[in-house]
Amino acid sequence: MNIGAFPAEAPFLPALAKLWLSAPEAPHDGLIILPSRRAAQALAGAFLEENGGKALLLPRIIALGAIDEAALTLRGGLDLPPAIAPMRRQALLAQLILKMNGARGAPVRLPGAWTLAAELGRLLDEADYAGIDLAETLPGVVEGDLASHWQTTLEFLRIVTHHWPAILASLGQVNPAARLVGLIDAQSAAWRDTPPPHRVWLVAREGNPALCRLAGTVAGLKRGLLVLPGYDAALSDEAWAALDDSHAQSGIARLLTAIGARRDDVLRLGADSKATGRAALFSRALLPAAQLGDWQHKTPLSIEGLSRLEAQDEAQDATAIAMILRDALEVPGRTAALITPDRGLATRVAAALKRFGVTADDSAGEKLLETPPALLLRLLSSAAAADYAPLPLLALLKHPLTAAGLAPEQCRDHAKRLETLALRGPRPAPGFGGLRFRLEKPELEPDRGFLNRLEQCLAPLSLPGAVNPAAALEALIKAAEALTETADQKGAERLWSGEAGSALSELLLEALATLADLPDIRPADLPELIDALLAGTVVRRPRTKDGHPRVAIWGVQEAMLQSVDIAVLGGLAEGVWPGMAEPGPWLSRPMRKAAGLPAPETEIAAAAHDFFSLAAACGTVVLAAPARRERAPAVPARWLTRLNALLEGAGLALPAHEAASWAAQLDAPASRIARPRPEPRPPAAARPQAFSISDVATLLADPYAIYARRILGIRELDALDAESDQSQFGDVVHAGLAAFFADPAYIAAPDGARKLILALQQAMHDTRPRAALEQWWAARLERIAVWIFAAERERRASLGAPQTMALEKSAEMSVMGGFVLKGRADRIERRADGRIAIMDYKTGVPPTAQAVLAGTAPQLPLEALMAEAGAFGPGLAGEVAELAYWRLSGRHEPGEEKALFAAKPEKLREVIDAARDALPALFAKFADPATPYLAAPHPARQNLYDSYAGISRRAEWANDDSD
Repeated sequence: MNIGAFPAEAPFLPALAKLWLSAPEAPHDGLIILPSRRAAQALAGAFLEENGGKALLLPRIIALGAIDEAALTLRGGLDLPPAIAPMRRQALLAQLILKMNGARGAPVRLPGAWTLAAELGRLLDEADYAGIDLAETLPGVVEGDLASHWQTTLEFLRIVTHHWPAILASLGQVNPAARLVGLIDAQSAAWRDTPPPHRVWLVAREGNPALCRLAGTVAGLKRGLLVLPGYDAALSDEAWAALDDSHAQSGIARLLTAIGARRDDVLRLGADSKATGRAALFSRALLPAAQLGDWQHKTPLSIEGLSRLEAQDEAQDATAIAMILRDALEVPGRTAALITPDRGLATRVAAALKRFGVTADDSAGEKLLETPPALLLRLLSSAAAADYAPLPLLALLKHPLTAAGLAPEQCRDHAKRLETLALRGPRPAPGFGGLRFRLEKPELEPDRGFLNRLEQCLAPLSLPGAVNPAAALEALIKAAEALTETADQKGAERLWSGEAGSALSELLLEALATLADLPDIRPADLPELIDALLAGTVVRRPRTKDGHPRVAIWGVQEAMLQSVDIAVLGGLAEGVWPGMAEPGPWLSRPMRKAAGLPAPETEIAAAAHDFFSLAAACGTVVLAAPARRERAPAVPARWLTRLNALLEGAGLALPAHEAASWAAQLDAPASRIARPRPEPRPPAAARPQAFSISDVATLLADPYAIYARRILGIRELDALDAESDQSQFGDVVHAGLAAFFADPAYIAAPDGARKLILALQQAMHDTRPRAALEQWWAARLERIAVWIFAAERERRASLGAPQTMALEKSAEMSVMGGFVLKGRADRIERRADGRIAIMDYKTGVPPTAQAVLAGTAPQLPLEALMAEAGAFGPGLAGEVAELAYWRLSGRHEPGEEKALFAAKPEKLREVIDAARDALPALFAKFADPATPYLAAPHPARQNLYDSYAGISRRAEWANDDSD
């Protein structure tokens, strides 16, 4: 048999090209079959480089995974049924799952069935590649000692063992994997019957039975050659005999066994290749468990060109790797690549490289789910399913493709205004009606116009309660095209442009035809259905013109058979590289073995072979894995653990790459300068002359907040899509009570309590809270109304009806020095004895009498001061005899009256007089340009709603590292 392997240290594709060109035959006369398209493309470049850059007629180079009739050298027709389209197969399988109506745990909604159908499709492909008939093998895989739920699983799998073969037969089609196996077997048979006159080389490291048959045929051809990449010639025969399913060489071992070859049949190719000892090091580190005793025998180990990068976390890891790649460019002609299966790491490194002015193309591609046009569809479906709640709607409006028929920058401006005016604060009522209610002011006409435009674009998504999935998808596409249209460009031109748009449009066109026969869905299922449709699809972009020619980011499959001067093997952590060896959702490990399916550990073996080949063949290799991933300690890949143990036993250790310290120093300041507490001293002309009562409380507790809000004009935005808002509930209570007490006759009416309930409910309806909040508030308001009505009648029975009463009464008072104090009393009345009573309604926790006495809660004393000065009008002027808080929570204790100093009138007079004396001095102090507006100067007076702590950099000057 003609079987060969290059030394593991040799760059594979250059060695293959050199060997092909060294033969006396014409270079173009022959066929080379490689495992992947990327390897096929790279081999063409290796031929060109080996030929000194001169033009050359190449042999036929094909990728085994993309093989079809055109790629084969068959003579005559091929009698194979066509392959069913993968999406069509997934739809038919999903339909079978839905027909089970939830039996045996089957999903009852299309998105779940669609995802499960994909898993069934993978099982069918596995079986076809393995050459087994599931209908024959599965019934016998559940033995008596296995759990009973596995029998339930087998009953579910009757979909693929009984129903699916009948469907394929009726369609006259076969599974895609079955057709590929048929094509490979047909080529094997054709070459056995009529050996080709030209060279045929096949590169393979493992394979399914059909590939093994093809490999055996190629190895048996007179001019054929089976090339084994990453073959470990250093393994002893004992170690070879002890290989397990997870070892790096187990795939090659199974391939040789399948074609009836021995290790002695493997010839060494490229004998002039230099051995660095790297392959021997990793061969020894990855010995089968039964041979680990060989580590006790002293053997020279070479770690030249190897280093270990262990960053603290993923962010530092990406920065350090980017710096390694950038540093490689300091040497002319040097090439470098990050090789990793971790797409998140690849994205972070690509972003970090841009910081250094380097653009690196990621050859592994990008998930279609994460491309801009797909994200727009996902955001659009989520916004519609949420009835345009603020968060999903704002995410949609901020997408770069959103334009709504305007210039994109105009759309952004309108979106920002809509966010401020309608989307922040408590969540509005569902749909566009709740947003339109917040834009009712006449001056907001342009904003209502934008909202109307937006509603018109999204009108196709006003779907009925049940809709065909194809119709729902078509409505989504129409809305997306309308939403992405600009003033001078159609939405379809923007949405479907580029590689991602083209790939998405092709997938959706196929989906529209496929989904039409499936059962109706709820509109709320559309987001999950879109995610399920797009899952697993990858967009591979062509190399960009600004991509650096000497820096690359490769997935593991793309990197195989290639080599660079500096390779960073990233993501070497358990669960990443290697991934988890899962048997899948259908069969346990013993059941898979009984059925003849490959063991899950073969995936570990493939990952180990990739690691071995790449670590051995590249020039300088950096093994990278962060200490923490996803905020948890990361377990280094088993190969790193073995390598460290081997080296430690030999008194060696991998040198730590200094890039970790580079990354740590990159953003670290040269020195830390302690910043003092801010002491802004604006000129007198810029200082406010009028203060509200709440401003006075803030001025006492945190003057810096007054400076930021009143002088700098900085306002805190309301929370986005707040679940509930206590201040809004308080506004409802205040408005309802003001409406009720506006008619003095209501309190004496027989149905007065009912009228108060209605007044509070009407005030609530006027704010249009969302339905769930309205139900919760309604019960609280009813309890508040009952308590207030009883308390009011009791009050009037003891004190008599007030002579004059006003609610929500605003007033202004001049203060010595030209200042103005503004305030509003929740309730102020002249009692029957002629003295003044002031009540404040609190739906939260009111201040204590001690806080009022200490001056940290000055609201009621200041209102009393204004009343005695006649600021509320002559009818409400006079001596203040009562200050009280009415706590109105509507909970288990619906209301509570807390009168201040009711038993100590002298204390009441003391706090009022203290306010009268202190107020002018306070205003005069902060009118002085020499007085700074300090941040939190009084520890005893805390500003509970300090929105400006970040602006004042409090954590920095207060040595507070808690944030």
